[in-house]
This record gives sequence, C-alpha cells and structure tokens, in this order.
Amino acid sequence: MNLPEAKAQFIQTWGSLGAQWGINRTMAQIHALLLIMPDPLSADDIMEQLNISRGNTNMNVRELINWGLVERILIPGERKEYFVAEKDIWKVATYIARERKKRELDPIMKVLQQLQQAEGDPKDKEMKAFKDSISNITKFAQQTDKTISAFIKSEESWFYSSLLKLIK
Repeated sequence: MNLPEAKAQFIQTWGSLGAQWGINRTMAQIHALLLIMPDPLSADDIMEQLNISRGNTNMNVRELINWGLVERILIPGERKEYFVAEKDIWKVATYIARERKKRELDPIMKVLQQLQQAEGDPKDKEMKAFKDSISNITKFAQQTDKTISAFIKSEESWFYSSLLKLIK
C-alpha cells in the first residue's frame, strides 16, 4: 500500500470510528486529515483533499475547534486561516472523553436526579420497580462519571500503570 492509499484508508477508518462515537463522519475525517499532516492546512486544502463543500468544511472545523481537537493558526504573510490538529493522542482521547461526558453523561445525570424524585406509593409494585431501576442506573452513571473524570484529569503514565495493576 502506498502513502496516498494508506492516508485515504486512515481517513475513512477514522471517519467511521468517529461516527461510532456519535460525531459527524466528515468532522472525524477532517480531524484525521489534520492529524496526519505535518503542516497546517487551510479550509481550501481540506476541501480539496476531502472533496467537501466550504460550508461543510467551515462548520466541522469550527466544531473541532470547540472540542479542542483543532487549533486555528495564522501564518505570517498569509491572509488565509490555517488549521492544525492536536497530535498528542492522549490529549485527543481526554478531549473527546470530556466532550462526550459533557454532551451525553451530564444531561442524563440531571434527568436521573429528577426521576429519583418521582412520587407515588412506595408499596406499589410498579413504583418500586421504577425507583429500583432509576437508582441502579444512577449508581452506574455516577461511577461512570467518576471514572471518566479521573481519566480526563489523569496523566498518561498514571493511567497506564493503574490499568496494568488492574490487569495483574
């Protein structure tokens, strides 16, 4: 496999992985392209390499910037904006975990707190089943929240040494 084929395969695979994370496939493909490029790219470069529209490029680059995965940079003497991806994959993983927690876990935890306040006869079979289910889901969500928060705050070496201790 030559370099252009390998790059294309990586971009497509990263795009599919991103879609499984729940983000836009094009957003993940732009991230993949910027991740593997040694130099910053302009929106025009991204459009050309991925064969996507300016609007699609701008919208997805803006979202990547919001996630902290891409940075806008200015090159002296150039009028265009250029973009570069965070290359440290540990940081990328923690940024993605932080954003997914904020967008997925935090809202469900708020709903679970509200659901725990449901009123009804505690002797009622359906009420008891509902309360038990919500309680168990809440415990799981809280533990997940603690784990993700620890991961986000952790250093790479601490995480891997802790993981190895768990495996042994």
